[in-house]
Amino acid sequence: MDSGSNSLPSAPDGVKRKVCYFYDPEVGNYYYGQGHPMKPHRIRMTHALLAHYGLLQHMQVHKPFPARDRDLCRFHADDYVAFLRSITPETQQDHLRQLKRFNVGEDCPVFDGLYSFCQTYAGGSVGGAVKLNHDQCDIAVNWAGGLHHAKKCEASGFCYVNDIVLAILELLKQHERVLYVDIDIHHGDGVEEAFYTTDRVMTVSFHKFGDYFPGTGDVRDIGYGKGKYYSLNVPLDDGIDDESYHFLFKPIIGKVMEVFRPGAVVLQCGADSLSGDRLGCFNLSIRGHAECVRYMRSFNVPLLLLGGGGYTIRNVARCWCYETGVALGIEVDDKMPQHEYYEYFGPDYTLHVAPSNMENKNSRHLLEEIQSKLLENLSRLQHAPSVQFQERPPDSDLGEAEEDHDGDETWDPDSDMDVDVERELVPSKVKKEIVEPQLNGLDDQRRSREHLRVSDTAVAETCMKALDISSQKADEDNVKVEQNTVNDLTK
Repeated sequence: MDSGSNSLPSAPDGVKRKVCYFYDPEVGNYYYGQGHPMKPHRIRMTHALLAHYGLLQHMQVHKPFPARDRDLCRFHADDYVAFLRSITPETQQDHLRQLKRFNVGEDCPVFDGLYSFCQTYAGGSVGGAVKLNHDQCDIAVNWAGGLHHAKKCEASGFCYVNDIVLAILELLKQHERVLYVDIDIHHGDGVEEAFYTTDRVMTVSFHKFGDYFPGTGDVRDIGYGKGKYYSLNVPLDDGIDDESYHFLFKPIIGKVMEVFRPGAVVLQCGADSLSGDRLGCFNLSIRGHAECVRYMRSFNVPLLLLGGGGYTIRNVARCWCYETGVALGIEVDDKMPQHEYYEYFGPDYTLHVAPSNMENKNSRHLLEEIQSKLLENLSRLQHAPSVQFQERPPDSDLGEAEEDHDGDETWDPDSDMDVDVERELVPSKVKKEIVEPQLNGLDDQRRSREHLRVSDTAVAETCMKALDISSQKADEDNVKVEQNTVNDLTK
């Protein structure tokens, strides 16, 4: 188990990194429903840009191996996973009680191929973690992942399975400490809650706070028990621009890296913090957003880049294409190449778009107060907590021996990983969406929900998994924690 943070040789930021990129050609076919702002089609648009900018040839391109039930049950409850596997649009009216129990139906609708979608995006994130653990790449990318709101027993905020938690649990098999950073406009509540009582995972979330979904992420929420001061929340107001954002991001993350010394970093790159997002209210440019990726890359620590929110899908594709270039150390031209989705990007047909002139409600005084408070919290941390060395548990099979399809090769222009795949999905009936609907449908702001902290046994149970992950038996099919040990962490 690695105990230090410098898993990669120290090198200038411009040095190329070995990048693994996970993409399933069918992911863009999944469809949340008419008027719903979450559009998996944005992943296909991103992939098209990567192909036509010539970035795929610089990466290992992998088709993710779908996460299995037992992989998902490493965090999620068995009955919740069984529900996701069995529910269909045709049968949902027969399961109204379960729909309510698992918070599925409105923000998180039942759609054709729902479980396959969850398996695909979770498989990419866990597969990326496996590649990092085996030193097969320096940076792993899964733009379909980053669904940070899902809880142990319920869906939330367009998220059904928390691929981030599953990837972090995988990374903890190799690394004593893992850092999670979230630059989505919404608070990364599902990930924070999962690791709220452990010192092996530090969570840092930069988000809009105040009458905004999910309603959590106060600067005073700092963790509990062994996890005290290992949860950092950076609450922001409308209109924050690049300069103000990095006034907080760089000093805070710099101090986190110095004190926590993670063996691996997971960066959730939600693009709803960009200027002009359909549901967002920040004013970041694509370059400003990508500067967070560039800064994390500069520490030369194994890095998992994930997607997340982002609802003006042409800007999401722009952002994640540019950030893939940043991961590779390649500066991407602003002039966009001709490709199958070219008309989405008119009238300028450029990669970058200018921020708006909206008011920045984050005063310098407020930013200084937040920075001071969080740096003070970090100063109270024990430097680089350690765990007892134990035999390393086996890797998940995802992306390794069982990945015998075409995903294990560097991208080939003639392969079926090309961007213009229109295969029929089997066995699910999956509706295809090609054009972005008008701005109607779900409200721009979703309801706030009460945040359950340490009294929620899901928090304690997941932390037990994180803390005891190195002692799990190799022959266990379902890696779960005994129920009777859960309450110890809540005392």
